[in-house]
Amino acid sequence: MENCCDNENWKFQGNKELNAASISVRGVLNLLMLNIDPHHHRPTIMLGSADPTDFPSYRITSSAVDAVVDSVRSFCFNSYPPTVGIHSARSAIAKYLSQDLPYQLSPDDVYLTAGCTQAIEIALSALARPGANILLPRPGYPQYEARAAFDHLEVRHFDLIPERDWEVDLDSVEALVDDNTAAIVIINPSNPCGNVFKYQHLKKIAETARKLGIFVISDEVFGHLVVGSNPFVPMGEFASIVPVLTLGSLSKRWVVPGWVLGWIVTNDPNEILKKTGIVESIKNYLDISPDPVTFIQGAIPQILETTNKDFFSNILSIMRETAEMLYDRVKEIPCLTCPQKPEGTMAALVKLNLSLLENISSDLDFCLKLAKEESLIVLPGATVGLENWLRVTFAVEPPTLEDALGRLKAFY
Repeated sequence: MENCCDNENWKFQGNKELNAASISVRGVLNLLMLNIDPHHHRPTIMLGSADPTDFPSYRITSSAVDAVVDSVRSFCFNSYPPTVGIHSARSAIAKYLSQDLPYQLSPDDVYLTAGCTQAIEIALSALARPGANILLPRPGYPQYEARAAFDHLEVRHFDLIPERDWEVDLDSVEALVDDNTAAIVIINPSNPCGNVFKYQHLKKIAETARKLGIFVISDEVFGHLVVGSNPFVPMGEFASIVPVLTLGSLSKRWVVPGWVLGWIVTNDPNEILKKTGIVESIKNYLDISPDPVTFIQGAIPQILETTNKDFFSNILSIMRETAEMLYDRVKEIPCLTCPQKPEGTMAALVKLNLSLLENISSDLDFCLKLAKEESLIVLPGATVGLENWLRVTFAVEPPTLEDALGRLKAFY
């Protein structure tokens, strides 16, 4: 019998476009974890991902757990849900988000997704007609670049300016736009930068987008996770100026990324997204994609209704302490500079001065050797589009961050 391995005429092969879109936070963190010495005398500290669920201080409130248990025990949520999401969940999310807006959202404005990652996939796929391009921030979240590559959607980057608290360089935005530009993405509060955009700057972004004839995709997965003086302002505030697709989820504010419940919201009182076919494209994508778990959808009204404000304030209190600690302690390490105190999200960008380091060739090289020598994981800035920077998570318990920063200083 002929061995199948002898046949060199197989007609199939892997999708190389997936390989081209392979830069991801998870992929880089997996690479760094492979460099951890399993015999190191100290436990590994993870400052590379915004997932503090291992720490008791960040544990989800019991009322949210009760809501999920009640949903399961009701036996009302064992079926396939509507592709756009259960009406009661959509209604509760519309009510929750409307608290920060000058108008009321309708349940019909809300589309439930399997986390914010799927919301990104759907939003970009909805506008990925042949020849289209999209404006993405640099630095930014690499899931956008990966999805755009998969959808044959051209990416054009605009800069965020560290000397101006990571504001959008609006002059560069105007220079990038042509007749095929569909949308601009902003992330607020900003992952990876750790800033929170001010009201007037968001308004300028809206006015610029309107002038250019493009809509705004506003990633607000870290909404309300603010540890500085700038309040969180949803981009939907400016929907009368420009149509806005808001992306969000339970994962960050409630600290339950494993529950994988997100949403897309159309902030569009003039129904421009409906008239241009974007809403129809979103619905059509949902018809052929996986749904968020039905019993989690069923728990949403109770979760949003019963979560005590003390849960949120306790989380923010810890993060204010750790954000301050990160900013202050980095000053003690000559090769690192934090251009501004973190204002929000769970992480901040820190600049790496390679000229002060021996035998370190790049931010990735720094992180690989840090992992091996100090059993400490931080994310190289190249992952988020900014070489020779580091994204450092401060959403941990204070003693853990104290230990981690001590190791970082010892490594220098």
